[in-house]
Amino acid sequence: MSTSTKNPTVDAIAKSATRDKVILAIAAPVLAIVAAIVISSLVFLASGENPFRAYGIMADYGHYSDSQVWIINKAVPYYLSALAVAIGFRMNLFNIGVDGQYRLAAFAAAAVGGAIALPGALQIILLIVIAMLVGAIWSGIAGLLKTTRGVSEVITTIMLNAIAASIIGYFLQDGRLAIKDGNLLHTRFLPESSHFFSFPTHPKPVLGFVVIAVLAGALYWFGINRTRFGFDLRAVGASEPAAEASGVSVKRMVLCSMLLSGAAAGLVGMPTLLGESFQYGTDFPAGIGFTGIAIALLGRNHPIGMAFGALLWAFLDRTGSRLEFEGYAQEIVGVMQGVIVLCVVIAYEIVRRYGLSLQQRKVGEELAALSRTTNSDKSDKPEVSA
Repeated sequence: MSTSTKNPTVDAIAKSATRDKVILAIAAPVLAIVAAIVISSLVFLASGENPFRAYGIMADYGHYSDSQVWIINKAVPYYLSALAVAIGFRMNLFNIGVDGQYRLAAFAAAAVGGAIALPGALQIILLIVIAMLVGAIWSGIAGLLKTTRGVSEVITTIMLNAIAASIIGYFLQDGRLAIKDGNLLHTRFLPESSHFFSFPTHPKPVLGFVVIAVLAGALYWFGINRTRFGFDLRAVGASEPAAEASGVSVKRMVLCSMLLSGAAAGLVGMPTLLGESFQYGTDFPAGIGFTGIAIALLGRNHPIGMAFGALLWAFLDRTGSRLEFEGYAQEIVGVMQGVIVLCVVIAYEIVRRYGLSLQQRKVGEELAALSRTTNSDKSDKPEVSA
């Protein structure tokens, strides 16, 4: 009988590989942060400004309590937008239409909410469901065109953004679904039953929709990593032919992913509608969908990573206004945000490629060690004479 013996060399290589994975996981964000700080400092120096003074102003202004509340409230729609984009990213779908989806969804919810008044939480639930349905339907058009006609979702979602803006512009007129209030046009104000709760903090409250954002992130993580649907979604994203060969319907996954992405996009405008403005007007926030793309890239499609990315983006938005007040160029914060995203993408790609080459070298060393052990066992085996 043959007995298997442990090989100290192979065990050492395996431990080294585990240690390398941990080091690489830490190295990627550290490299991105260092590169972003260095490049941003060079940008400040090129504009004739002191980068250390700028960072000091940002840190000082960001730690005020009113700034912290503002950052959290601003980060909530950013995070929801990133979740909507990330659902598509996980299977190589580029939902560029989150901006149009959330705006049309918020407008529909505002129009319905201003026309009816249900008791208690029923009104809020109804408006959230309406927003998610409208967002899902609007993104589902792109998914349907891709699965039936092969039209790129990038083209259709961009065009649907323009169509959504035109639809809103048509109905958001005095005498239709809007009322004129000075220079602004907006829908009817939502009744008291539509107001979402908030956390009483000083000097302003934190919007209660942060709870919905946390639940959405947890649901996203569970659905992607702990369900059959999430496995199929990731399989299609890794290789469509391989997924189809294993029995996964690629067209069904594309359509379902676009529907889910649109449903998540429908939530983006809800914190503002149900917690701040209580109506949809010409001054309703726009552009959050495109910001979500950057934050999804920044957070590497991970719910926790995107949460930090949303907070960082909101922090830069908040402190950027202070920099402008202190005499810095208005565009400097936008440059910093772009630099951060580029540094994260490039740093993770460099670390990924280095990790892949390191893994291949470790596998080669392990195979060589096993080969030496096998040859040594054969040479030590006594010869049996007839």
